[in-house]
Amino acid sequence: MTTAVLARRNALSALFFLPGITIASWVTRTPDVRDLVDASTAQMGLILFGLSVGSMIGILASGPLVSRLGTRPILIAGILVIALGAAVIGTGAHLGSGAVVALGLGLFGCGMGGGEVALNIEGAEVERRLGRSAMPLMHGFFSLGTVVGAIVGMALTAVSFPVVAHLWIVAAIVVAALGAAIRPIPAGVGKRAAARTAADLPRTAVWKDTRLLLIGGVILALAMAEGAANDWLPLVMVDGHGLDAALGSGVFAVFATAMTVGRFIGGRFVDRFGPVAVLCVSALVSVGGLALVVFADDQAIASSGAILWGLGASLGFPVAISAAGESGENAAARVSLAATIGYIAFLVGPPALGFLGEHYGLRSALIAVLLLVLAAAFMTPAARRPAAPALEEARSR
Repeated sequence: MTTAVLARRNALSALFFLPGITIASWVTRTPDVRDLVDASTAQMGLILFGLSVGSMIGILASGPLVSRLGTRPILIAGILVIALGAAVIGTGAHLGSGAVVALGLGLFGCGMGGGEVALNIEGAEVERRLGRSAMPLMHGFFSLGTVVGAIVGMALTAVSFPVVAHLWIVAAIVVAALGAAIRPIPAGVGKRAAARTAADLPRTAVWKDTRLLLIGGVILALAMAEGAANDWLPLVMVDGHGLDAALGSGVFAVFATAMTVGRFIGGRFVDRFGPVAVLCVSALVSVGGLALVVFADDQAIASSGAILWGLGASLGFPVAISAAGESGENAAARVSLAATIGYIAFLVGPPALGFLGEHYGLRSALIAVLLLVLAAAFMTPAARRPAAPALEEARSR
């Protein structure tokens, strides 16, 4: 374990933190933004569709761009676009324009989608060099960012601090922090691997690998669980359980804290029990939390469900991404494909839940997420680690 690898891990942790604090800053202000643009639940679903479209554009463009340029410039561009998106969201809310908010969410999603693929390719490489589980820890810093952003957002919501000023300040902080955090990230990572992947792709055809597609299904379900909370949890608690806006943001802060704890301690469980057991238990715990939020009429019990929801969703994306990279040769292509499948959740989730929520209520709409996560528990055997010789052969290619 060299100093350079540790420096890269720490830098990646910081880079994961920046999107987390940004997305939580937006999420905690969703009730205020909804009121400022005077949007119904269905209209909010359409506004959030901007995030979905931007995410898919970013993630689909990221793979080819990493192939040509490596991860470093894509990370820089992605986080800068995230900051720009936050500023545009704030401006749209200030102007009372749902279209401008949707544009800002599109920019934010594009930066998130593109940056996330590059971050996960870089993270998988660092994990391989460390020789032990590290992805949950790095993703834990994303969740830590959401906790910090949620706490600050809750406080600013309580004192009616202007949304536009809040999000512009966050954008400035993200840009300043990026300059310091990016330095240990080397150039060329992913570029060489991607070039080799492109040459091997016709022979390997990773998208035909049933096991990889099942791992992608796990990512899809647990990303949907995470994304549903990011998009809708404050509004579910406000509209579905009668909390005020500040307390609704507080429940999201609880969810984000549970995500953070799960990711910071999850690596040791993955190393001890393996990814299959961890992913299966995670899915079932998330189902339990969702059930409390959906079916419990008591505000305290429903709010406590956010803890189980967050703990269960916390390890899905990082552990399944690692499993995808270890599932065969061409790890970069496998990570990119699995992440793309997962991001379908961000494409279909917000508008689908918005339309369901308009007709059946947001609490009832979450039943669809609950059933999807329950189905994912039966897909988790696909994440079983290959035998050591096979793994070493795949990594050497």
